[in-house]
Amino acid sequence: MSGPYGGYRVGRGLRLPPLMFTAAEAAGLVMATLEGHPGAADPSDVVGGALAKILRSLPERVVVPSPRPSGHATPHGHLERLLAACAASHPLRLSYRIGARTSAMEVEPWAVVLRHSRWYLLCWSRSRGAQRVLRADRVEDAAVLPGSFSPPQDLDAVRTIEEHFSQGWRYGVEVLVDAPPTWVRRWVPPSLARLEAVEDDRTRMVATTDDPDWYARRLAAVPVTFRVVGSPELRRALRDLSGRLSSAADES
Repeated sequence: MSGPYGGYRVGRGLRLPPLMFTAAEAAGLVMATLEGHPGAADPSDVVGGALAKILRSLPERVVVPSPRPSGHATPHGHLERLLAACAASHPLRLSYRIGARTSAMEVEPWAVVLRHSRWYLLCWSRSRGAQRVLRADRVEDAAVLPGSFSPPQDLDAVRTIEEHFSQGWRYGVEVLVDAPPTWVRRWVPPSLARLEAVEDDRTRMVATTDDPDWYARRLAAVPVTFRVVGSPELRRALRDLSGRLSSAADES
């Protein structure tokens, strides 16, 4: 907020009185949410429920498309408890569903993030002694444990979860890009690869994928030269893609 004699910035976690939006701001929020979240039109979805409140408060002459439920409501059974534990830095004992079985674990919840229309819990697993990214819809139960903890300073939860998405799949990926990481980040999101600076102002992309053909198409969008290191499945996919593109450009 700014004024004639200065201004201030609201810090994270500050409890605010009810916020006021102009009609344009409210309509903009509605449109952006409908465009980006499949469950936004479903009142049983957390995002959809919040959106419905904004829609009911809009002036009658402010017209936005009437959303129709798509059946894509994101499950969020224990979301409120997870969010509260993150805010208060309280450890949790979770019952977490992995396939057909349920596993018990003790975690330090760092952050809850909505990505790709799913809620994720970024946490430290005391049971495994490692960082974990858990799907909130697979949490069967969440019990608060005594004590507290200190989350990592300067934690970028969204970036950490995006980088997690690029790892742990079937086929390894290593690519050397002829550009520095500051440039490569413009074209390669954290969910596609982890970026490492190497000599001669180049970047190493390190990732995994279950779909080399999809990964090849994403690499083709990088507008500088690059070289695949190892990764025979990805090299094959790039050759196939190159052949299809060459055929499409053939005048015969």
